[in-house]
Amino acid sequence: MEFRYLGNSGFKISEITFGNWLTHGSQVENDVATQCVRAALDAGISTFDTADVYANTAAETVLGKALKDERRESLEIFTKVFGPTGPKGHNDLGLSRKHIMEAINGSLTRLQTDYVDLYQAHRYDYETPLEETMQAFADIVRQGKALYIGVSEWTAAQIRDGHALAKELGFQLISNQPQYSMLWRVIEAEVVPTSEELGLSQIVWSPIAQGVLSGKYHPGKPAPEGSRATDAKGGSKMIERWMSDEVLTGVQKLKPIADEAGLTMAQLSIAWVLQNPNVASAIMGASRPEQIEKNVAAAGVKLDAGIMAKIDDVIGPLAERDPAQTKSPASREA
Repeated sequence: MEFRYLGNSGFKISEITFGNWLTHGSQVENDVATQCVRAALDAGISTFDTADVYANTAAETVLGKALKDERRESLEIFTKVFGPTGPKGHNDLGLSRKHIMEAINGSLTRLQTDYVDLYQAHRYDYETPLEETMQAFADIVRQGKALYIGVSEWTAAQIRDGHALAKELGFQLISNQPQYSMLWRVIEAEVVPTSEELGLSQIVWSPIAQGVLSGKYHPGKPAPEGSRATDAKGGSKMIERWMSDEVLTGVQKLKPIADEAGLTMAQLSIAWVLQNPNVASAIMGASRPEQIEKNVAAAGVKLDAGIMAKIDDVIGPLAERDPAQTKSPASREA
């Protein structure tokens, strides 16, 4: 495993982050989830990402139990705040001071830790003054409940505004967590240049495009049983945008490129996002321990210019690049 600095800070994280978004507390049993965490640790992953909204707080609980006997100083634990949790009452969501302060305490209890290394605004909240949100984050940092603050799926303009307020309040935003893959490149035009200017890194989710870039799905054929595309609990909805014959046909053309690089298609996809110098880490989920053992091999891989050009030739025309696709719910009730 290799490690990279997160933003303009002295804080290092593993190139591969283990995330438990669509799995722990929902799609896989808790004992399998724990096995996946063990496999991640064995593979050298030290960075773990979750959120209070995942499985309505259950994912944090599962991760906390899985990590409770590990040396805390050797781990980087991330979580997020914004989405509705608990009974989903009128103050159980958003980035108000009330919700943030209550949410961090709940997350720390479930994660069985005194602090998180990175606390992230899961989306931008249009209904709460940004000053209120950033003051709450500043207080959480001063209380020692979070060491660093990041955001997720914020636009370039939102990142710029948040960064300026954080600086006034005596802390810094050091990261953004966007979706990014060969097929989803919406951060490249605006978010990445702004982040480079201001000293933020990207921690990217869905580098394999919900599994589509692994090559397991074939045009004109039913999805494999047990795959995300067949999951009625939410996985199938997340992946449906990629399930057209045009995209699946293009993805199959990656196979000889991956073979040339000596990688699986999933490894190639993870390695591809890590070639972007503004990307500090790629988040990898898993429903089986062996998935981690295979995909972690993408860490440290350097793809030459020829391989990158071939990838662009076959996938580039299919990629979504519109910066306007980086967006948060317009209303906290959305």
